[in-house]
Amino acid sequence: MSMPHRMVRRLERAKALDKVAGPVSAAAQRMVRPRLVRNFLSGTNLGHPLHPALTDVAIGAWSMSTLLDAAGGPEAEPAADLLVKAGIAAAVPTALSGLNDWSDTVGADRRVGLVHAVANSTALTLYAASLAVRLRGDRRAGKALGLAGFGVLAASAYLGGHLSFVRGVNVNHTAFQHGPQDWTPVLSESDLADGEHRTVHADGVPVLLYRTDRQVFALAATCSHMGGPLGEGTIADGCVTCPWHGSTFRFSDGGIVRGPASTPEPRFETRVQDGRIEVRVPPAGAPARKGEGAHAGPTERMGRAARRRMARVS
Repeated sequence: MSMPHRMVRRLERAKALDKVAGPVSAAAQRMVRPRLVRNFLSGTNLGHPLHPALTDVAIGAWSMSTLLDAAGGPEAEPAADLLVKAGIAAAVPTALSGLNDWSDTVGADRRVGLVHAVANSTALTLYAASLAVRLRGDRRAGKALGLAGFGVLAASAYLGGHLSFVRGVNVNHTAFQHGPQDWTPVLSESDLADGEHRTVHADGVPVLLYRTDRQVFALAATCSHMGGPLGEGTIADGCVTCPWHGSTFRFSDGGIVRGPASTPEPRFETRVQDGRIEVRVPPAGAPARKGEGAHAGPTERMGRAARRRMARVS
């Protein structure tokens, strides 16, 4: 295991960080609770999380300012200063979207994310100080502070990459669940009464079945956001709400009603054949059935643990 990897593993096990991470995470959850705020910062209407796209702006601007400081000469100084300003401006929405994503993490992910956020804040502070002394005409100090900020930024970017590509934070948890292409029986029709739901498996993929108004709907049972069990959530108004972080999906097309999910939930076609409910992945371009999900039964039963989790996101 490489030295950077060993250092990150130590951060993952540093439970002392929980004393700070816990209260800050609770405050962040309260801040992003409104639906419009949650959907915007999560990238719900973007199709993937907002935070990674914004990080490219700040990292790109500050990286190029460092390059111009090192090799651009006097004629490049105005451009370098402009890039420092652009990075500072981009850092604010980037931090807010990152805070939103981080508020959903727990354990090792939350600890590493806390250090990642502190490092980003440190880099922002150094670049702000760099800009201030640049404007006073002290180019040498401005370049030195900018170089220090870039070093901290690089370390923080490494932690962000670890969270995304090693820990899989905020990736689509249904990306590798494909389901059957052919009609596959999953449950006896008599085992799913109107207003009830069941979690079944089709070709190894967990599928949530819900029956209402004599129609059977089917979605992937794994929440695309963080892998929560949709079968333990609430069902109302033609939608299912994940018990972990409150992502809400329409049964008609898997579309997102409320974040933090940014990837729609995979939908399956259903039919009843010889007394068995069958499902399959919709053929390319197949629309949702007319009227599907327009009505809903009463809120479905949940376990006590799911109720407690829902209370935290309501």
